Amino acid sequence: MLTTSNRGAIQPFLAMDVMAQANKLEAGGQDVVHMEVGQPGAPAPALVREAAAQALRDGRIGYTDAMGLAPLRERIARYYSDHHGLEVSPSRIAVTTGSSAGFNLAFLALFEAGDRVILPTPGYPAYRNILGALGLSVVEIETHAQDRWCLTPEAIRAAHAREPVKGVLIASPANPSGTIMEPEALKAVIETCEELGIWFISDEIYHGLEYGKKAECALRYSPNAVIINSFSKYYCMTGWRIGWMVLPEKALRSVECLGQSLYISAPMLSQVAAISAFDARDELEAIKAGYAKNRDFLMAELPKIGLGNFMPMDGAFYVYTNVSNLTNDSMDFARRSLAEAKVAITPGADFDVERGGQYVRLSFAGTFEAMEQAIKQLGHWLK
Repeated sequence: MLTTSNRGAIQPFLAMDVMAQANKLEAGGQDVVHMEVGQPGAPAPALVREAAAQALRDGRIGYTDAMGLAPLRERIARYYSDHHGLEVSPSRIAVTTGSSAGFNLAFLALFEAGDRVILPTPGYPAYRNILGALGLSVVEIETHAQDRWCLTPEAIRAAHAREPVKGVLIASPANPSGTIMEPEALKAVIETCEELGIWFISDEIYHGLEYGKKAECALRYSPNAVIINSFSKYYCMTGWRIGWMVLPEKALRSVECLGQSLYISAPMLSQVAAISAFDARDELEAIKAGYAKNRDFLMAELPKIGLGNFMPMDGAFYVYTNVSNLTNDSMDFARRSLAEAKVAITPGADFDVERGGQYVRLSFAGTFEAMEQAIKQLGHWLK
């Protein structure tokens, strides 16, 4: 009798399930306001699209080195100098098929099956799912308001004392909340990991999307930090599936060999186009200003319809709000929001197994008109 692998028996990515259902409703002729997925409403910058079009006109699109095109790696290295004042050798940069491939490569290169990896909750569900599929043990640690919903050195030490931990993964700005770690808090966590011999992985895919606070790069505090970033969010290139890693020297060859066999290389067309993304800052900042306008609008209007108990929205483009005044079943709440209000939102169960029933996430990466429509429809539904 044929059976499927236990490693494939992971939890669904609920945001994607919600999007699939919303798309079905739209295919049937219904209008839906999309606030379920973290996808910019704007297209890739004009410079990026022009570079891709020129590459297609030039002819052959083929494989590249597994670590990526040299001009792109050099341009990424320059980004760290320009925006963070950090000198990073292009040789330490690996171009990946989106940040998702970066997580796969990092987990395989750094950890053995069975190793324990700490994730703060609430957090991005794909971390948990990928780690589980790779045979790693996930240690989820609840975060709290008094710590600005961020992981603390004390929590890491306590988990490591119970049973040794091999890795810690943190996103700042965070998904689902958008909360940014204060530089001192990030530094303290990284120093704790260094002291205990624990790999620190920094998810920085929402860097650039900040409103008042600055998200610090983990490389400032340790050359051993593994950085994962992407062109998907700030650069509006989700479907291009292009990201990058910054790696310590000791992990370079392992990631290269894994990349050769798992992916061969990131898509050449996307790599060529991504080089131009760094020169599209004016256009990208205008898009970001639109997010800021959406954020300000939601911060003012959500409390009026009973959805005002949200975590600090320092960056990214999400609202993670407590709905326990309305329900303790975020799955049912999200289902009814889509079916009855025609607004697609993500249940907090995606991000927090224990407390997620009391939360939902709303993305404000769409148009201002979509935000206005969402408030109108949700407000009418929640009366």
